[in-house]
Amino acid sequence: MTEPDLQIDESLDPGGLIRESYRIENLGLPEARSIFLDWAIKLEPSLKPVIAIRRLLAILEPRAPYDHPMSIVLREGLGKLAGPAQRRGGSRARRR
Repeated sequence: MTEPDLQIDESLDPGGLIRESYRIENLGLPEARSIFLDWAIKLEPSLKPVIAIRRLLAILEPRAPYDHPMSIVLREGLGKLAGPAQRRGGSRARRR
């Protein structure tokens, strides 16, 4: 999957959790989600998760199959963090 000597900035991937997940054979979605949660907890508060996920995907996704569980989980995380625009409802929306 990934090259053994592939170096990723420690701030993007504390402990190399995401990088190493691409090396695990037969990794399933539940395990990938658990690794993602561990990664998110260890991420520096000053780094926006959306930026870190985009950078990790740019580095790691081209080196793995499109349907790799970790890539799927990272894309899911990116979608949830970006999320749809919030609608304003109720009287505030009607006052305009």
